[in-house]
Amino acid sequence: MIGGLLYMPAFQVNVVQKIKDRKIEGLTSVAFCLEDAIQDDALEEAEKKLRIILMELRPIYRERREKMPLLFVRVRTPEHMRHISCFLGEDENILTGYILPKFDTSNGEAYANIIRDINRKRVTPLYVMPVLESDMIADIRRRGEVLHDVKALLDNVKEFVLNVRVGGNDFSNLYGLRRPIYTNIYSVGIIRDILVDILNVFSRDYVVSGPVWEYFDDRKGVAWLEGLLQELELDRINGFIGKTAIHPSQLPYIYDSLKVSRTDYEDARQLLRWDVEKLGVVKSADGSRMNEVKTHRRWAERVKMLGDIYGVRDESRNEIECGAISIYGRKPVACGKASQ
Repeated sequence: MIGGLLYMPAFQVNVVQKIKDRKIEGLTSVAFCLEDAIQDDALEEAEKKLRIILMELRPIYRERREKMPLLFVRVRTPEHMRHISCFLGEDENILTGYILPKFDTSNGEAYANIIRDINRKRVTPLYVMPVLESDMIADIRRRGEVLHDVKALLDNVKEFVLNVRVGGNDFSNLYGLRRPIYTNIYSVGIIRDILVDILNVFSRDYVVSGPVWEYFDDRKGVAWLEGLLQELELDRINGFIGKTAIHPSQLPYIYDSLKVSRTDYEDARQLLRWDVEKLGVVKSADGSRMNEVKTHRRWAERVKMLGDIYGVRDESRNEIECGAISIYGRKPVACGKASQ
């Protein structure tokens, strides 16, 4: 499972020990970034450091890979991806895949060719996660056409596409915008519209992951957490699954947000096991709403999948209040007590 994807520069100190000891709560996947997180003149040094990190992790992953977080490398360009694949050699084998920034029609075919080339030589697949974040995709004049063209490129290598990601900060940067700690990405209308269009084109056939929340400490309270939880809820409502994290403190909340409520899970099971010949509707498990077989089936499949992977949340026993935000099963600093 990807869950919250924790980004870190390849220079990260003590990363091997942190991964080995599983000291970071909610860590299910790691992205070693060789793109935006690394200055151009430090790239060669970062690549060498990355190879050392993977070399040290290889024996650990050989023994207990199923218990370890998924590993990805964020490259810069198709040419850089090919270079890194050759540069890493056998150490590439512990990677789950590569992250492809600014994926669009200008580089998509080149990326697709490299994906095929790499996987021809492998027994187990090496996956990719393209990031949609370029000016070409943001441009309203051709956005729809470009998004469908990008999807066609990905459809040709669909078996190797783990999910589709979005670059909320990159889109914001195109317009000189940056959301403050008290405002979620959906309040920034121009960015919200881009994200909704991406979901419209991709979410029926691909898992699409939500944009990064860049705050993790306001040194005064939990405004960063209230903002994160608010955005996670809107991510869920709009159809995103998972989220990029830039700090370990964000991971437990991202993971918890992927759990489904007990009511939703029971309703999903009811809908998927429907065997009544005539009726197409029935009251929900808790009697609060109507479930309709024809219109709620895809929702039920999605909820059942998430519940089976991430678990089911029982709101009645695991809820605390922090301002106007409900936080399930956790107690952040300066927040109220969790009910037992």
